Amino acid sequence: MVFVYFIIAAIATVYVSMKLSEYADVISEKTAMGGLMVGTLLLAGATSLPEVSTSFSAAAIGNADIAVGNMIGSNLFNLFILAAFDFIFRKRRMMQQAERDHLYTSALGILLTILVILALTLRLEYAILGIGIDAIIIAIVYVVGMVVISKLPKLGVPEGIEIVEREPNNPSGDLTPKGAIVRFIIAAVLILAAGTALSITGDEIAVITGIGSSFIGSFLIAAATSLPEAISVYAALRLRNVNLAIGAILGSNIFNMIILAISDPVYREGAILANVSGANMIVAIGVLIMSVLMFYHIFRKRAESTVSYAWIPAVIIVLYFAVTYLNFTY
Repeated sequence: MVFVYFIIAAIATVYVSMKLSEYADVISEKTAMGGLMVGTLLLAGATSLPEVSTSFSAAAIGNADIAVGNMIGSNLFNLFILAAFDFIFRKRRMMQQAERDHLYTSALGILLTILVILALTLRLEYAILGIGIDAIIIAIVYVVGMVVISKLPKLGVPEGIEIVEREPNNPSGDLTPKGAIVRFIIAAVLILAAGTALSITGDEIAVITGIGSSFIGSFLIAAATSLPEAISVYAALRLRNVNLAIGAILGSNIFNMIILAISDPVYREGAILANVSGANMIVAIGVLIMSVLMFYHIFRKRAESTVSYAWIPAVIIVLYFAVTYLNFTY
């Protein structure tokens, strides 16, 4: 029956995620926030709620590999999602349509990933009030980084880029901003419930199949809890809201890092990043390489052909499967 429950939870997640993106699209269109901010803050936070529940629960029961692997693995899967859709819709060249302000959140994500890799390398057991020093540093960098980003100048879309017109095909497009916000909050709560059900049933499947905690945390549960991001990105792209789609992924990745940091106080067996298997380092390095490639993809000048545009998402997709294989065989 656990497989049936997993499928039911997945179907519920798909439906609610679609509605979540529709409401976010209305908010971005009818308020002053815009697609980038709504994606980076609201949609990213809402779709990351299952990761919060999963990592906190795993940390509370002392399973550091599930708690950490879920967060790092979710970031890896998120980048795979973005690259896959970018490759599928490569003729639209959505990264060229995006506002360059995404470079700020992308750079912060890279910095936070480097800090996680350092923590996994140094394995510092030093803690303050039960919280690992590495987790404290990550949390401080996240907060400072978000404050700095809010004060940086807007970069907008590069000159000479032809913007694809939005299509008014949002089924929830007639909602008022207030109505969209209320429905967004309700959908976020439902996402938390459905995503939590996915992670619980995914964990039970892990026990049944006997696959290791690190691999399950980094890939099966990470993929399950990242399903809201995948569906939300697809829905945003269907509505041709590129900034909402990109912001949801990059925002979710930096949000996941702060969840990783604040999971440490729940873990009672020392610094959480010092008590995980070495397989998590493989995933973290994969996230770093893929993040740098995505940063360059957003930063680079206009590609002259579809092939020259699509090689970066293609490499990211290959890297995802390579990291998956290396982690599974570790």
